Amino acid sequence: MALWGKSDDIYSPGTISVNYNTKVITGSGTSFTSASVGDVVSIGAGVTFGEAVISEVTSNTQISIASTQHLSGAAISGIQYKISQKPKYTLHDSNYDASEIYGVDTNEVSIASTTDYSVGHAGWVGITTYIDTHGNLRVKHEVLVAMSGISTGTAEYIDTSSSTYDEQVVAAGDSDDDVLFGDA
Repeated sequence: MALWGKSDDIYSPGTISVNYNTKVITGSGTSFTSASVGDVVSIGAGVTFGEAVISEVTSNTQISIASTQHLSGAAISGIQYKISQKPKYTLHDSNYDASEIYGVDTNEVSIASTTDYSVGHAGWVGITTYIDTHGNLRVKHEVLVAMSGISTGTAEYIDTSSSTYDEQVVAAGDSDDDVLFGDA
């Protein structure tokens, strides 16, 4: 598998628990068989608990991870998660927090073109924001992997992971990026 894939969210419902010693993630109400070896599992709202690369998919309720290096070390039990094909090298990239890398498709590029989050190309994009000394929002972006064929996943779901906007139905695989990169 390449260092990245084309899906910004291969959504799997349910919650997970992580055993740091065995590097096994056990799910409740999950469907892990939609994931593949090499996909990235992001744990907690806003990736609070960190990320890991899947090394084995055992069943709908069990996967193994290659390393716990990029996990927080805190107990993880009954926590929400998402699985994506984001670039694996970003798990240790000091330039971006885990929640600042988005899969942006060509439609989202077009719609975002008139916003502060305008990006030059579809693909995997790193976004950093800050407020300058005059109180203005500043947005820096870098296209990490340019690609026009990035997809949005497999099924719609209700997004409840952010307190900054109301619960909403999110298009297949769009994860939380609709706040920055809308579909319509």
